[in-house]
Amino acid sequence: MPDLRYKTVTTEPLVVVLPSNHRLASQKSIGLRDIAAETFIAVSQTAPTLRAVIDDYLEKSGIALTPDHEADNLSMAVSLVASTGGVALLPVYAQNFLPTSVISRPLDNPPTIDLVLGYYTANTSPLLKLFLSRTDDLIARVSERSSIVPT
Repeated sequence: MPDLRYKTVTTEPLVVVLPSNHRLASQKSIGLRDIAAETFIAVSQTAPTLRAVIDDYLEKSGIALTPDHEADNLSMAVSLVASTGGVALLPVYAQNFLPTSVISRPLDNPPTIDLVLGYYTANTSPLLKLFLSRTDDLIARVSERSSIVPT
């Protein structure tokens, strides 16, 4: 759409989200082959870009993960992981919303997804203009935080 503009805020890897008592929870990182036989929670088409990144990654890997459940949003995915004992592939920012019963682990050779800010160029709202004037600072702060490696 020609009247929409996008600004990349950050690029994040996908991680494996799984119950904290899962047999793979003690591993430092997880490969796709490790989760091939697990209950798989997929992202539904309500998040088409994330779904496309995951589907493309699975296709290129040659490993078929057939979804047992589909989640329409992040909280639903986390809830399904907790309630079914399954696993999901989600952007690393999902770590910020996990209850103690659910953890994340790095994925071996993970795909990445761009997190973007989108806006309608014809919008003349002063609030939008103020926000856009500060996005470079926001992006710089996000970049600084993502370069810090958690211990």
